[in-house]
Amino acid sequence: MTTVFLLITAVLTALIAGLFYAYSCSVVLGLGKLSDLEYLKAMQSINREILNPVFFISFMGTAVLLPVSTFLFRGNNPAFIFLLIASIAYLVGVFGVTVFGNVPLNDMLDQFNINNSTNDLISQMRGNFENKWNFLNNIRTVFSVISIFLVICACIWNKEV
Repeated sequence: MTTVFLLITAVLTALIAGLFYAYSCSVVLGLGKLSDLEYLKAMQSINREILNPVFFISFMGTAVLLPVSTFLFRGNNPAFIFLLIASIAYLVGVFGVTVFGNVPLNDMLDQFNINNSTNDLISQMRGNFENKWNFLNNIRTVFSVISIFLVICACIWNKEV
């Protein structure tokens, strides 16, 4: 049963890593080509739409399943160590960065009234948002890829397989 649990953890971790990776190497690049007004409207829409059950299951599920898997594999030295490091990487570099970095920026952007703003205010908002948000997203991407790599290592070195 612990092996099945580990595989579910791997799938969810891979889904999140894939989301952030795809975003970093495609969506951000496309959005970067938009005008300030188009960019802010697109980011407001994306930030609102990502708050859905499918995203929450994978994002929150990974935050829960990685530590639970780590606990289940205590005593299984290689798998336990890989899962422990994966849990720390995810909880700090993905979950923590999202909660304490990206979400406050998303909230700031969500409260910004684009329709009642001048072009200068729109340009200023983009300047205050885009580079910081992209930097934080790149951190999430790196740490989510590290996490899935470590979970795969735990799967390979799992003594129960």
